[in-house]
Amino acid sequence: MKNLVEELRWRGLFHDMMPGTEEQLLKEATTAYIGFDPTADSLHIGSMVQIILLVHLKNFGHKPIALVGGATGMIGDPSGKSDERNLLDEATLNKNVEGIKSVLSRFLDFNATDSNAPIMVNNYDWMKDFSFIDFARDVGKRITVNYMMSKDSVKKRFSGDGEGMSFTEFTYQLIQGYDFYHLHKHYNCLLQMGGSDQWGNITTGTELVRRLNVNTEDEGAKAFALTTPLITKADGSKFGKSEGGNVWLTADKTSPYKFYQFWFNSSDEDAEKYIKIFTFLDKATIEDLIEKHRQEPHLRLLQKKLAEEITVFVHSKEEYEKAVKASNILFGNSTSEDVKQLDSQTFLDVFDGITQAEISKTDLENGITIVDALAGKSGFLSSNSEARRALKENSISVNREKVTEEFSLSTNDLINNEFVLLQRGKKTYFILRAV
Repeated sequence: MKNLVEELRWRGLFHDMMPGTEEQLLKEATTAYIGFDPTADSLHIGSMVQIILLVHLKNFGHKPIALVGGATGMIGDPSGKSDERNLLDEATLNKNVEGIKSVLSRFLDFNATDSNAPIMVNNYDWMKDFSFIDFARDVGKRITVNYMMSKDSVKKRFSGDGEGMSFTEFTYQLIQGYDFYHLHKHYNCLLQMGGSDQWGNITTGTELVRRLNVNTEDEGAKAFALTTPLITKADGSKFGKSEGGNVWLTADKTSPYKFYQFWFNSSDEDAEKYIKIFTFLDKATIEDLIEKHRQEPHLRLLQKKLAEEITVFVHSKEEYEKAVKASNILFGNSTSEDVKQLDSQTFLDVFDGITQAEISKTDLENGITIVDALAGKSGFLSSNSEARRALKENSISVNREKVTEEFSLSTNDLINNEFVLLQRGKKTYFILRAV
């Protein structure tokens, strides 16, 4: 077997592991799992490390299991939290589970039939019929409260300023630990992986695998743990958020254009780190890119390649190419045709923050003089005389095409039957929205 741990180390994807983990992965094809709790109906880029880890696992000949936490999602993971999480109702939870399954299915082929084909499971399937008494007797007795209290995720909640931790959240590590035992028993899963904040929950799972197999035919069963570092930005700000909030992996929440822009706008220091973590480019290619970037940083070679690789991986080659075209629009390298090809969401994303005014579609059907559109109907320019002066200076464009005073706006000029882009000079934009 190729050395997966060595690959993760140079990529910056390795934080810690239990003794024997690397040896197990080198010895034979190994089944490993990562859990995803359904706190929303999609995943954001904070989950990308774990998705990529599963893909690396598959590429190195091992068998990945993606666990969607329909049961654990009902409780909420206390790791990294200072307060109790709001519990979701069943309808919301089911919607979130289906959304996450859909996202994960874009990166792993759960319909494949090869020997190390990925598997997707939902822990609700084996927890739903587990009575509280049975769980307390069969699982709870195996782990002491002292052991559970020693975990950082628990200690921080008791020593912090919050209200402590409810019994509900306290049981989370037991349920996650039982997941590992269940997967070990039914799928011969030997390894659980996750972020470094999951170390306590994961090692509880390895303990349950050992203790629940005492006096069984699997006595002495081994289970392993491996964690990745939590990703940080060079400036100390939280990774995974833009000015608009989370950067999601579905286009309905974060457009491919905004997704592309997030990576393209990475600092040089972050881009050097991210291109190792978030792409599958080999070491030689990445080292060559880093060297070329350092020689000519103004060309932003690293950021361009990073944004390309991960946008294609998450969305598609086609969406990446659209995002690049959209990015060029603000820098004057685009045509009227390029602007008209933008879908409504990408158009609004590209021109985010640009002043807008509403205009009647009825007026457009009758035709509006460009002077009226620039001044009286929109307020883009302060007066008709200023509009005429700008037109004589040849500084006015409609949808990136220069126009003269004889021009009239009509419904034919609408982008997606909704917008008209006005522009004065190179950098001053205004949007008319037809209603």
